[in-house]
Amino acid sequence: MKPIPYGRQTISQEDIDAVSTSLQSDYLTQGPTISAFESAFSAYIGCQYAVAVSNGTAALHLSVIALGVKPGQKVLTSSLTFVASANCVQYAGAEVDFVDIDSKSYLISLELLEAKLAAVPKGTYAGIIPVDFAGLAVDLEKLKEIAVKYNCWILEDACHAPGGYFIDSKGKQQNCGNGNFADLAIFSFHPVKHIATGEGGMICTNDKALYEKLISLRSHGISRDETKFKNSIEEAGGNPGDFTYPAWYMEMQDLGYNYRLTDLQAALGLSQLKSAAKRLDKRKEIAAIYYEAFKNEHFVCNLSPVNPGHAYHLYVIEVSERLELYNFLRSKNIFAQIHYFPCHLMPYYQEKGWKEGMLENVEEYYKACISLPMFPGLEEAEQQYVISSIKEFYQK
Repeated sequence: MKPIPYGRQTISQEDIDAVSTSLQSDYLTQGPTISAFESAFSAYIGCQYAVAVSNGTAALHLSVIALGVKPGQKVLTSSLTFVASANCVQYAGAEVDFVDIDSKSYLISLELLEAKLAAVPKGTYAGIIPVDFAGLAVDLEKLKEIAVKYNCWILEDACHAPGGYFIDSKGKQQNCGNGNFADLAIFSFHPVKHIATGEGGMICTNDKALYEKLISLRSHGISRDETKFKNSIEEAGGNPGDFTYPAWYMEMQDLGYNYRLTDLQAALGLSQLKSAAKRLDKRKEIAAIYYEAFKNEHFVCNLSPVNPGHAYHLYVIEVSERLELYNFLRSKNIFAQIHYFPCHLMPYYQEKGWKEGMLENVEEYYKACISLPMFPGLEEAEQQYVISSIKEFYQK
């Protein structure tokens, strides 16, 4: 059996053709395909505004800056996430505080979150970064009630969940990232994600002021909109009495960054978006097969739930003898993965006072979790090989 990774991009001939067409255009960097990708993605998610950026980490960084995160503030997030979800707070000079997970869903525990907020004066925490871990949507309606109560903003990390959703209290489908409850939401287009652009990310919002701030921040804080210029026409190099600014003129008005996506990447993303629903359906089919295969096995203590709104970026099972199983699968050319080593136990955060025993649920999860191969190109025979190999290990 050829090597089976835990994740892999799916690139079609249409994707290749789209990139080839872009290469033959007049633009390689900031061209019209970027805005077309942004518009298509916002329509797919159901938000008003979308800002394409260079990667998911850049999306997080720009988001906390746009939200006004400052030194001295504190922000809450889950410890079960890729470190970027926490690090973005540190980038802004603020401090991150971790909340334990719900042991069944693997999502941030809203009960423990509110308990932490209630234990300190209002204003101690500026915001909350929930993570739609593995593709399962956080109940942002409930989270929003908590956030409003304690004067916190919400930045949804939806990198695992484009196409995911939850059902609100009125029975309405709420897509991950649609902006109805979170101030901002971010996505990643890394190759193992649902939509691949090589590297790339997107920030979604329904707040026009935040959108305009993000547009400026992703490109050095530079504005070319003369209605917003601060210098006079003369100061810009025009002649006394001129009614318009020189055509070359631009102003840096914020301390921004070069976090732009290229037209090449946007062309690939736009093409990938057209088939995103089909690939999501395939992920759900794969997840259903895994669930049926393992739901009654004695060696499985928990597994990713059956949920129509789950986007299944990952399919996680918790097992006994995790390390031994992991190594056995590698010997069989099956390259499962572990998601994630808890953020609070990373050496960087341990130096800030975090230590083992502080977040019991996520620590117990880490000892048993393993992510099985999950990508649309996974063939039926490959998946059955994964399943049979796991059962073979526990039958020894």
